Amino acid sequence: MYRPYKRVPVCSSSETRAWSEVPSCVSLFADIRMEKVKKFFNYFEEICAGTFLIATTVLVIVNVFTRYFLKTAIYWSEEVATGCFVWSVFLGAAAAYKRKVHVSVDMIVNLAKGKARVCIALVMDLLLVLVNGYIAYMAMRYVKVSRVKPTPVLGISSVCISASILIAFTLMTIYSVKFFVRDFVKITKSGGTR
Repeated sequence: MYRPYKRVPVCSSSETRAWSEVPSCVSLFADIRMEKVKKFFNYFEEICAGTFLIATTVLVIVNVFTRYFLKTAIYWSEEVATGCFVWSVFLGAAAAYKRKVHVSVDMIVNLAKGKARVCIALVMDLLLVLVNGYIAYMAMRYVKVSRVKPTPVLGISSVCISASILIAFTLMTIYSVKFFVRDFVKITKSGGTR
């Protein structure tokens, strides 16, 4: 007598569920995966900047070792290390901007009170949107121009390095818009006082 395969839930052998239901532990694993994905994108700039900084450090150390002890050098390591360092600087700047840890002069905002303080803060947010957006636009033009210029050693397009400026300032522009909208909503909900 043929017996079909008994369908057993993934997580628990004591419970029986219909196949249309998702076992709770499967949804738990999906939640954990989703949290990891959210954490990755929340720290995306930091992860990428750290990775490029580690690559820079490793390349420089390996090149120093091969140069002094093996009496030879890795001819491309300086160019790649420089490119990785540029990427780590600009992505690190975007990460610092996202976390609002850049050095700022907020003396005028702190001296103002009430509605004047709110207006100054909103104007500063708008100014940062415009400045970061303009730099992102100029970076896009620079990337278009640098497309035809090869790097000295590897001969690859300079876009590989100059794209870091475009990506960083595009991210900063997005964060500037986010900060402006958040402050504007906060102001309209609170009636103009902080």
